[in-house]
Amino acid sequence: MKNKLSPEVNVSVPKTRRSTALSQLRPIPRRGLSRDEAAMYIGISAGKFDEMVADGRMPEPVKIDSRKLWDIRSLDLAFDALPKEHDTLGTSWDDR
Repeated sequence: MKNKLSPEVNVSVPKTRRSTALSQLRPIPRRGLSRDEAAMYIGISAGKFDEMVADGRMPEPVKIDSRKLWDIRSLDLAFDALPKEHDTLGTSWDDR
């Protein structure tokens, strides 16, 4: 039964391009991270990440053509090797 107060209107809505990348809707685990993603993954700024790469505390990137990527597994190993806050090595007064 039709509603007498609101006549049927055939409105065609143009299809729009997807504004959100499919990978954001369904994230795909990635092994290689960009510099900014690697820094975010470790929990530091990109500048601090660059410093840690330069001094060897974080790994060098892998190059794929002109793109630099950091291996997430290497990042995990480097992070695990960082000194802990209460490590006993080198913290006694005699070592200073």
